[in-house]
Amino acid sequence: MRRPEFLAVAGTRRKHVAPGLILQVRRHDERQRPAPGEPLVRVGLTASRKVGNAVVRNRARRRLREAARQILPVFATPGHDFVLVARAATAERPWTDLIGDLTAGLKRLGLWVEPPAPVVTPDESDAVPDAAP
Repeated sequence: MRRPEFLAVAGTRRKHVAPGLILQVRRHDERQRPAPGEPLVRVGLTASRKVGNAVVRNRARRRLREAARQILPVFATPGHDFVLVARAATAERPWTDLIGDLTAGLKRLGLWVEPPAPVVTPDESDAVPDAAP
């Protein structure tokens, strides 16, 4: 994402602040819509110098990128841009807490979508064989 897109997301003022991250959200509109063939959920990451030195900032961004990769494609409402802002605790926060921060943010902003349940059809090969007499 480019700087104007980051500023557009920040300008909506829709955000969730958690100890491990700040989640900012913006619905796509006609001006900022992704091009055909691009994903419907776009993600941007940022970590300022307040987070720490370059090593700490890179670690924080890597952790946010992996959390976004695991959660957003499956559970986020399509048609939105998401910006994940690293905080001072992001690099050292326990992984489950960081994932919890992201999921809590999606739920609080009303963008959490449960994935559809897999359809299970009975198959003869899955049937329990009759017990031997």
